[in-house]
Amino acid sequence: MNRHQAIALLTASGQPMELIESELYGVPCRRYKNAPQTLRQLFEDNLSELPFIVFAEERYSFQQTWRKASALACALVEDFSIGKGDRVAICMRNYPEWIMAFNAITSIGAIAVALNSLCQADELVYGVTNSGSTLLIADQERANLLSSDIAQPWTTIVVRGDVSQQTDFLQWDTVVAPHAGKPMPAADIAPEDDAIILYTSGSTGHPKGVVSCNLSVISALLSWELELMALVVVKQIEIPVPVYQAAGLAGVPLFHATGCHAVFLASYRAQRKLVLMTKWDATRAAQLIEQERISSFIAPSAMTSDLVYQAAKGGNDLSSLAVVGGGGAARPPEQVKTIDRAFSNAMPNTGWGMTETNAIGTSIAGEDYLDHPASSGRTAPVLNIRIVDEQGAEQPAGKNGEVQVRGTSMFRCYWNNPKATADSHDNGWFKTGDVGYLDDEGFLFIVDRIKDMVIRGGENIGCGEVEAALLEHPLVREAAVYSVPDERLGEEVGATLFCDGTLVEAEALREFLASRIARFKIPRYLHITGSCLPRTGSGKIFKLQIRQEALARLSNSDS
Repeated sequence: MNRHQAIALLTASGQPMELIESELYGVPCRRYKNAPQTLRQLFEDNLSELPFIVFAEERYSFQQTWRKASALACALVEDFSIGKGDRVAICMRNYPEWIMAFNAITSIGAIAVALNSLCQADELVYGVTNSGSTLLIADQERANLLSSDIAQPWTTIVVRGDVSQQTDFLQWDTVVAPHAGKPMPAADIAPEDDAIILYTSGSTGHPKGVVSCNLSVISALLSWELELMALVVVKQIEIPVPVYQAAGLAGVPLFHATGCHAVFLASYRAQRKLVLMTKWDATRAAQLIEQERISSFIAPSAMTSDLVYQAAKGGNDLSSLAVVGGGGAARPPEQVKTIDRAFSNAMPNTGWGMTETNAIGTSIAGEDYLDHPASSGRTAPVLNIRIVDEQGAEQPAGKNGEVQVRGTSMFRCYWNNPKATADSHDNGWFKTGDVGYLDDEGFLFIVDRIKDMVIRGGENIGCGEVEAALLEHPLVREAAVYSVPDERLGEEVGATLFCDGTLVEAEALREFLASRIARFKIPRYLHITGSCLPRTGSGKIFKLQIRQEALARLSNSDS
C-alpha cells in the first residue's frame, strides 16, 4: 500500500480521520469531520493528570495547566473586560505562563497575539499597537524595553519579574491569584472565528500579522497525525507499548508557528510532556533529552545540526529520541543522513510550510526522506499545491515556478492590511513567493525564493527592514541586504552599502543597528563602498548583481 492509498483508507467515511468537502473563506477545501471544533475543545478534550509542562523544577499536569489558564481567563473577562475578538499580546521566553496565557485567551474567544520575544523596543511597540491589543503579557526582559517615555495605551502584566519600580505594570500572580479555583468562563466560539495572530517578516517594512481561525490551526494539527498514521500503515510498523510518556523538547520559541503548533499544540492529543527551554543550548538539550526521556525534537536545521554535533561528542544517552523533525528552513541534504546515523532510534523528518499555512504544507519522513533528502515532501491532505509560471499557467512535473497553495489550514488575512492580503492571493490561491517544482511522484522541491528575505536558522528576516535601519545612519546613502549561504544556519545576513564621504567602520554600524533591530537581524557580512550601487535598466538597485559580487568576494577570501 502506498501513501495515497493509506490516506484514502484512513480518511474514508466512518473513519476517525474522515475528510469531508467543505469551504473556508469562500474557497473549496477538505476538513476533518471529527476534529475538535475549537482550540478550547482541544484543550478540554485532553485534560488529564499526566505531566504536561516541565520547566526547571516546576511541573504542571494538563489539568493543573488548565486550572491556571482558567484563573487567568476569569481575570481577563472580569477585570479587563476582554471578550470575543479582542486581542491580547504575549511576548516572553518559553515560560509556562506563555502556554497558560495562550490557553486562556483562545478559550474565551479572544485572539492570542504571539510576538517575537527577540524583539527590540520599537518592534514590541509596533506589534502591540498594530494588533490593537489592549493587554500585553510579558516577561521582565520585555517589560524592561518599555521605558516611561514610550506611550503605552495598553495594560502590561509582567511574568516572573518585579514591578515595584514600574508602577504602571501589574504582576501576574497579583492578577491571577484572586481567581484561583474558578472554572473557565463560558464562551461562544465557532470554528471559523479568529484565534491567533502570528507576526511574520515581509520583504519590506514592518512584519505582517497573520490571522488564523480555530479550524485552520486544528486542521494543521490533525494533518501531522494523519501523516504519521499513514506512515505506520505503509511501512507496516508495529507500535511498541511505550515504556515512558511521550515527551517533546521545546527548544524553538513558542511564538513561531513551528513552536506553537508542531511542538506545543500537537502535544495535547498525543498527551506529550513538554520540556521548555528559554534559550537554545545544545549541551543542555542533550542533558534534558536523557533526563526527561525526550522522544520528539522539532526545530530548524541549525538546531538539529547542533544536536547532531553534541551526539557525536557523546556523554548523554539520546536513545529515547524517536523523531527529529525540521521546520523553518530546509536542511542541507547531508544533514539528513547525519541525523539518521547520530540517533540510533530516531526517524528524521521535515516539511515545508509557512506561518500563513499554519506550519503545514508538505512533509516527508523516514526512508522517503533519506531517498529524497533535498525534497520537502508531499502535500498535506487538507491542502492543494500548484506550480505556476509568471503568467499564472500551471506547470507540469519537473518544471520550476512559483509554489501556490490553498486549503483548510490557510490564514484568513494579514491583520489590518487588506492590500497585502489581496496582493498575496490569486483567485483563492496563496502566492508563497517560493520557487519550486513537483516531481512525478508528487514530491515538492523548493529551489529559490521570489520574496526578498533571509531565513537565518528558521528566523524570517525581511531585507527591507534591515535596509531601512541601515539607512537611518547619516552616512549611509544606499543599502542592499541579501542572503549569504551558511552551513549551520542555512543563511546569514549580508549587506552592501554606499556611504557618503567618510567610510563607516563595520563594527560601528553594527553598534548603531543594535538599538534599532533585533541582534539576529544585524548583518554578519558587510561590504562598504564609496560608489553608488549598481542599477537595473529601470533605475532600481540591482540586488541580484550585488549579491553575486558579494558571494564571489567571500569565495575568493576563503580560497
